[in-house]
Amino acid sequence: MNNIHTVDEYSWFSLYLTQARASFAQERIYLDEQIRFSSNKTTMNNMYVIPLLYRLSSMIDHISITRLHHAFQSVITRHNILRTALYIDGANGNITQYCLDANTVLNNNMKSYAFTIVNFHNDDSRHMNEIIDEILNQSDLFDLSKGRVIRCHILRYYRQSQNSISYENDDLLTENDHILISVHHAMFDGASRSVFLRDLSLAYQSDDSLSVDDNSLNYIDYSVYEHIMDMSLSREFWHSQLEEYNIERSLSLPVDRQRSSTNQQRSGLASSAQITFDDEICTSFLNYASSHHLTLFQLGLSIFYVFLFKLIHGETDLCIGSINANRYRTELQNLIGMFVSTLPYRLEIGSNWSFDELVQHVREKCLLILEHSHYPLQHILGDNQLNQSNVSFLETMFDSISVTKDMKHLSLNYANLEQIPLEQSVEVAKFDFSLTFLYNPSSDNKRLSCRFVCSYDLFEKSTISKIAQRFQYVFEQLFQIQSSSIPVMNVILSISKLSLILPEEAEEMELVVFHRLENIVNEAPASFAQARIWLDERIRFDPEKPQVAIYNMPFVYRLQSDHTLSVKQLQQALQLTTDKHLSLHTSLHFDIQKNLLIQRVITHENENNNSMFSVIETTYETDEQLNQILHDEKRNPQ
Repeated sequence: MNNIHTVDEYSWFSLYLTQARASFAQERIYLDEQIRFSSNKTTMNNMYVIPLLYRLSSMIDHISITRLHHAFQSVITRHNILRTALYIDGANGNITQYCLDANTVLNNNMKSYAFTIVNFHNDDSRHMNEIIDEILNQSDLFDLSKGRVIRCHILRYYRQSQNSISYENDDLLTENDHILISVHHAMFDGASRSVFLRDLSLAYQSDDSLSVDDNSLNYIDYSVYEHIMDMSLSREFWHSQLEEYNIERSLSLPVDRQRSSTNQQRSGLASSAQITFDDEICTSFLNYASSHHLTLFQLGLSIFYVFLFKLIHGETDLCIGSINANRYRTELQNLIGMFVSTLPYRLEIGSNWSFDELVQHVREKCLLILEHSHYPLQHILGDNQLNQSNVSFLETMFDSISVTKDMKHLSLNYANLEQIPLEQSVEVAKFDFSLTFLYNPSSDNKRLSCRFVCSYDLFEKSTISKIAQRFQYVFEQLFQIQSSSIPVMNVILSISKLSLILPEEAEEMELVVFHRLENIVNEAPASFAQARIWLDERIRFDPEKPQVAIYNMPFVYRLQSDHTLSVKQLQQALQLTTDKHLSLHTSLHFDIQKNLLIQRVITHENENNNSMFSVIETTYETDEQLNQILHDEKRNPQ
């Protein structure tokens, strides 16, 4: 099929293929894993694993492991993407997908590889999270070249009967046992989860094989259609979106460490922080989205733009990455596979825009992008003579997830399992700086939260924690609540009026500037800057020679003609200024016993002379004499 067609020109049908070029999304994941996460620096073996962890929470009946095993096999039989190999074709250099025969895969892999039971004792010192961490980091968890792309681990407590006979080989799962399903991201995305769980539940309930329609569209068919579509209009759109933008320019984020410009390898280690918004703020957020006809993605993205605008000091041309489900046809809704597209979202912000104005620009931008979300990232980069490793917008990512009921729970007949979030120990950072909004309408008091997951290669955990606090404060400024609990949006003000300075920081700054803190004493170790200058002066001095003050800072003023000045009033003004600023009457001395350079505030109480400075009157007749006086005074060590 070499003809080129538009997206909606005709219906898509099965092509009855077992081998074809990989989809654009598969290529992106495959190459990224090989290029950025394949060195010794990478601490995680499986950067693109999608883990689904469920705990048996309640049951009328037990779960049969044998029956679950059969259901798992049945889902893999129905969805050939779960038994598809990915490899580079040596003949043409393309990344190729090959669907393995179901019987071959199930006979060879399922018993020895894809379905594993892990028993552990209640008093086992290794925590459940450590066991999961070990599993997800196994070097042989996946093998794309052999089609090993999905695993199921049964994690159950080792039980004994009253007569100490082991139940280790028992076929039943009971309350608090876990099921961990791991799938490679090249074969699976977020929307695939509900399809997979639905079919797993059906297969377990029927205790029979799922029906397979040989005429139904498969993921491999989608890949072929994707490669022959006419995307010329989308090419023009994306060219206009990125025109005159320096796509290699990185955002000036407050990093703790710099990455080498020549080494793009990542460790995968994450510095993360989570924010959970209270119910009133959440309600205010949702009401704003509803009244302005916004999706939660659009509103969350708008807030992220505002935050970046403030965080990088008013930079107005912002381009970040975000993802789109990319299931743009009805035939794709019930397929398991990797469809997600990663796209640049560029917004040229007006510094005087109100939040209301910015939101409308973001909404329009998102609607435009939606029409062209199927255009592959590889094409966007290729059209701009770029590659995936040197594009800045791919390192700053935004996403928004709405949790549905079928994502949180799995029912296997009369047994209910609830999804368990993974601990931070198994969290990985695929990007330098990412923010994800999570909306869970079924939660009682944690409906809205967001999470920063950033690269530890660049950011300390404490830095991301502080950034998260600043983001929360910006969020609260936009959706503040009056004491009457009536939401009042502070969204008509210019976004430049928003502040990243936390209230406690503002209070501290005010105290430092306008008040002297009560707990500050008159004597303390010198600052690092004071110690550096004090030490430098002593290193430069030769004790056998006259000392020269190299750090004197003279301020010279000449009285304008026809003007007079009272020396007495000048002296009084200088005295008041000196009294106000403690650093102007502070001495430095080295304490031998403490082995420390000490600063000590000199007060009127410990000085016989109330004056903190001296006034010297000198007369001169020529400019040469004046210059000599200034020269001598500048070098005066007293």
